Order: sequence, then C-alpha cells, then structure tokens
Amino acid sequence: MKIIKKISIILIVLTCVSYTSKSVQFKGYVVGDVVADFSLKNIDDKMVSLKDFKNSRGVIIIFTSNTCSYSLAYEDKIISLDNKYKNKGFPIIAINSNDPIVSPGDSYEKMQERAKEKSYTFPYLFDEDQNVLLKFGVNKTPYAYVLEKRNDRMIIQYIGVIDDSFLGLNKVKRSFVEEAIASILNGKKPIISNTEVQADGCTVRTKLK
Repeated sequence: MKIIKKISIILIVLTCVSYTSKSVQFKGYVVGDVVADFSLKNIDDKMVSLKDFKNSRGVIIIFTSNTCSYSLAYEDKIISLDNKYKNKGFPIIAINSNDPIVSPGDSYEKMQERAKEKSYTFPYLFDEDQNVLLKFGVNKTPYAYVLEKRNDRMIIQYIGVIDDSFLGLNKVKRSFVEEAIASILNGKKPIISNTEVQADGCTVRTKLK
C-alpha cells in the first residue's frame, strides 16, 4: 500500500509540473525578437507607430484595458512609469486589444473617456482588429514588453508583469519593468526570466467566432 501511495503522489506531482510548464509558455514574440512596426489609432484620432519614436532609446509597451480590475489597479503605476522613464528614453505605449462587442466598456469612445479622466500622459492605442495582440501573443492584461532600440530596430528585452504586486506602489518588492530598463541604461542585458514573473490578470476579450 505504501508503494502504491508513493507512486500516486509522484504521478500527481508530475501532472502538476507538466501543467505548470505548459501554462508559462509564450506564443508570439519572445525575448530577443525584433518587433515589426505597427500602426494603431490613438485616442486623439491620430495613428501611432513604433517608427514615431525615432528619438527614444526604446519603448515600454503595456497591454491593458478599461474593464480589467488588475489593469485598473496598475493604472496609476503606468502613469508613474511614463513620467519617470519618458525623459530617459523609454516612453509608455498602452494598447487596448479587447473586442468592444464582447466588452463594451473597452470601446474606442470609452478609451477616450478613461484617458481624459485619468489624464494619460502616453498614447493609448486601439487594437481594433487584434492583429497586434496576435503578433505579441498576449492573453492577459496588464502585460508589459520592454523594447530597446538598436540600429533602428526595436528588440524585446523583457516580457512579463510590471511588478510583483497589484495592491499599490507601497506594496511592491520588485519592479521588473524598472529592473529591465535599469539594466539597459547601464549597458547590460536584463537577466530576468519571463517564466519567473507570471501572474494572474484578466483574459483578453477576443472576437466572437
């Protein structure tokens, strides 16, 4: 009986390990990839693309939304990150990829209202066709990508959550996005593994089939 019990425990553990490994797999871009330029409509009705940031050292792309509680909890942090790093060459680009038919609170008009209400200091782009979402492989929000510009190419140096807590700035022990940018500014390669910084978030609302 003891042997059977031990075997059962081992099988359960192996099943859990297998599930965990699968859950942290990324589809789409990975660290080191060059991001293809894209063009999306900003809340001011103007189109914004990566090539518009020719004078920056990179960008911080954050997939977010109006309706996700996690995204709303991070909203002030995102504004703070933009204020802190925009002048250091790493401005924020926020992208909302939720389908407005599935999630009416994420319509273009609602995005405009939210940006005005919170006085966004960065572009808030509408990924209406979800093409950018598919290229990046995002399935939850909020989610961050730190891109470094090298020879006019935007290279991904970090993929993951913004920090280790969504409860408030005073609760944060590690800010992964800031660590990645600090490494880049110091001429070093970020060593944070994206498999170490997975966290809960809201599933992106994709188009109904």
